This record gives sequence, structure tokens and C-alpha cells, in this order.
Amino acid sequence: MFDLKPLHHDAVEAALEKAERYRLLNEPGAAESIYLDVLAIEPDNQEALRNIILAMSDRFGKDYAIGDARVSEYITRLKDDYQRQYYTGIMYERRAKAALAKDGVGAYELFRHAMECFETAEAMRPQGNDDSILRWNGCVRIIKANNLEPRDMGHDFLE
Repeated sequence: MFDLKPLHHDAVEAALEKAERYRLLNEPGAAESIYLDVLAIEPDNQEALRNIILAMSDRFGKDYAIGDARVSEYITRLKDDYQRQYYTGIMYERRAKAALAKDGVGAYELFRHAMECFETAEAMRPQGNDDSILRWNGCVRIIKANNLEPRDMGHDFLE
């Protein structure tokens, strides 16, 4: 039907700035589209990869069908171990916040996954970068403020 038109390499920087503005204006779908255009011509562009992860996870709470596997695809393309752990933590944290806003089911477990990722990232963080600590503390505060606890899985099966 229609073919996508490729972005020009000399337009990448401006496109990334425009996409960031869309994210800040709470238009993650528009931002995601621009990041996809950038990644089509620069598949290893680390800024576009980091930000498409953020744009996609921005949409978790808006009932879009954004699967973790789709986000994880971009996380695996990040070159830095710290960033892979950190952005995986963000993915779980945002999924937890979406679960909490919906019905709370599984939110505690998702926050704990995020916290595990942030702890791993903390151990390998660049000097002077405490972002993983800030995110870990944020998760703790949300768990405490909402009295979240692990789900009792029970034994609903026949032995």
C-alpha cells in the first residue's frame, strides 16, 4: 500500500530533538514513530534506542498493547551493560505503575523486578551516577505508600 519514506542522515539530530519534545508533551506514540525512523537508518543509534524504550514504556498505562518483549528487543541493542540493566528496571517500574493504576494485581512483583535491575545497575554504575539508586528508592516509596505485598499464590490446583 504505502512505503515509509527514509529520513536523511543529516536530519537525525533534529528528529531526535523533535521526538524528545513529543515525549515531554505526553505524545509517546508520535515520539516512538520518529525514533523508528531514526533507527531505520541508524540501527545502533544509542540515543534513539534509549528513548524509544522510554516512549514505549510511557504508553504502558494508556491501554496500548505494548508488550515487554517488544521493549526488550530495543534494550538488548543497548551497548552498555549498565544501561541494559537500568532501562530494564525502568520497563518493569513503569509496568508496575500501570498495574497499580489499573487494579494493583502483580504490581508488587513488578516493582521488585525493577528494584533487582536497579540494584544490579547500581553495582556497575558510572562514578557520580546515582540514577539507579534514585529509581530504587522511588520504587520503595511507592510500595510503602500503597502497602503493597507479595501476592499469595495459594494452592488452587489439584494434587
